[in-house]
Amino acid sequence: MNIKVAAEAIRINNFEEIESGLRIYSASRLISGDTTVAMVASEDTDYILAVGSGPLFDELTGERTDDYLLAPLSHENRLVLNRHLGYTNPVCCGREGVSIGLGDRLGIAAEGHVRAIAGRTVIPVFAQQSKRELDLTQRSFKSVLDDAVFGIIRAGYRGPFGADADHLKDPKDIAEAINLGYSMITLDCSDFIEKQKENMTEKEVKKAIKKLPSETTAYYINKYSDKSFSIENVDIFFPGEELKIHILTYHKAIKFMMQIYRQYIELAPREMDFEISIDETETPTSPAAHYLIGRELEDAVVRATSIAPRFCGEFQKGIDYRGNIKQFKEELKTHAAIADHFGYRLSIHSGSDKFSIFPHVGAVTKKRFHLKTAGTSWLEALRVIAANEPELYRILHTFARDNFPKALKYYHVSADLASVAPLEETDDKDLPRYLDEDDARQMLHITYGLILQETDRSKKKYMRDGLYAALKKHRRDYRDNLHNHIGKHLRDLGLLDV
Repeated sequence: MNIKVAAEAIRINNFEEIESGLRIYSASRLISGDTTVAMVASEDTDYILAVGSGPLFDELTGERTDDYLLAPLSHENRLVLNRHLGYTNPVCCGREGVSIGLGDRLGIAAEGHVRAIAGRTVIPVFAQQSKRELDLTQRSFKSVLDDAVFGIIRAGYRGPFGADADHLKDPKDIAEAINLGYSMITLDCSDFIEKQKENMTEKEVKKAIKKLPSETTAYYINKYSDKSFSIENVDIFFPGEELKIHILTYHKAIKFMMQIYRQYIELAPREMDFEISIDETETPTSPAAHYLIGRELEDAVVRATSIAPRFCGEFQKGIDYRGNIKQFKEELKTHAAIADHFGYRLSIHSGSDKFSIFPHVGAVTKKRFHLKTAGTSWLEALRVIAANEPELYRILHTFARDNFPKALKYYHVSADLASVAPLEETDDKDLPRYLDEDDARQMLHITYGLILQETDRSKKKYMRDGLYAALKKHRRDYRDNLHNHIGKHLRDLGLLDV
C-alpha cells in the first residue's frame, strides 16, 4: 500500500492509473485553504487522507508524515472538518419548502440518498434516528451524526442538510443532541397525551375536569368554549363539552411542548428546527385539537417548525397507506390550512412507501411539508442481500420469522406470517420477491434490531457482520437501489428533477 502515491493523486486531482493499494473516493476531494483532503479505503476501513499545510492539516489527528496525513473517521476529526468546512454542519430546514428525513439504520446509505435527492428542491435530513432505533441498533446520537457527515463527504454532497434527533421524550436526550450539533429536535408528546378521553361519558368528563387545577380549566373555557375560529374556508368550533375533552387530552402535552421549547430550543446556541409529534395516538387528531395546539403555541411565542398530527387511516411500517384515500385528502386539506395559518409545516411520520397518498401530500400542502422515512432504506439493503447473497438472506429471513413476536413489543404492524411464502419452497432467484410483499416486508422491517444484536456462542454478531460485509461488496447495488426507491418517493410527491 503506497499512501504517498495516493496522496499525490489527491493533491493534483488525477486518479487515473494510480496503483496505491488504496481506493480513492474521487467525489470526496475537497480543499480548505492550503489543505486538500479526500476519503480513501484500505481493505475494510475508510480514512481521511490529507495533503498540504495549514490549520485543517494541523488539527486533524492520525498517521502523519511530511507528505500526508492519514486520519481515522473519528468523532474528533469530524469536529475538525465541521470547523473548517461549513457545509459539513447540519442546518435548519425552516418553515418553508420540503424536507425529507432519510433515516439510515446502518449508517452506510448516504451515497444512495445523495443520488436520490440530486437536482430536487428538497432539503435532506441525512441524520435521523429515534431513541428507540438507537437502542435497537446499539448506536448513539454521536455515531449517527458522525456517520452521516462522513457519508455525505464520501458521496461528494455539498448542499444544506439537517440532522434530526427523532421522537425524543427525555430532556437529557434533547440536551445531548443539541450539544452534539443536531439541527432538529422532534418532540414526542405521547406520554403527555391522555388516551381515549373522547370515549368518556359526560359524568366522567365532569369528574375528571374537577381534578384539574381550576385556573387551567378556566383559562381554556374562557378562551375557547362555544367559540368559532375561521381560517381560510374552515370554521373551527369548540362546543363546551367537546372542549373539556380536548383540555383533558392535551393540556399536559401543551405544557410539555412549552417547557421543552423554553428550556432547550430557545436557549440553544444556534437556530433549531422544533418538530412536535402528536401522532403516536390511537385516534386521529381532530381539526379542533390541532387548532387548539397551534393557537396555544403561537400565543405563547413557541415557534414550532412542523407538527405531525395523527391522520386518519393507518401509517404502518414499510408498506403503503391503508385507509380511505378520499377521506385522507379532505382531512389533509384542513390540517394543511391550520398549519398554514400558524406558519409551520405539516410533518408526515412513518412516511416510507406511502405511494398512494404522496401525490395528495405534495399537492394539498403546496409542497410545504416534512416527510420522515427510515426503515425503507433498511429494506432496500435486504433486497441487495436477497439478490446477491441468498445464503445470508435465508439466515436473516429465518431469524426474522422466528423472532417476529418479540419485535411486536416495539412496533405495531398487521403482518400475517401465514401469508408469507415458505422460505424452504422459494428458489434463490425468487428471494427478492419477499421485499415486494407487504407481510414479508413488515416482518423484515421490525426485526432489524434483533437481527443486528444477535450473537453466536463466541459473542460475535454474525448477522450484523455478514450484512456489513455483503453491503460493502455490493455497494453499487445498494446505492442504485436507494437512488431508485427514494427517487420514486420524491417523484410521487411531485418533486421533479430540476
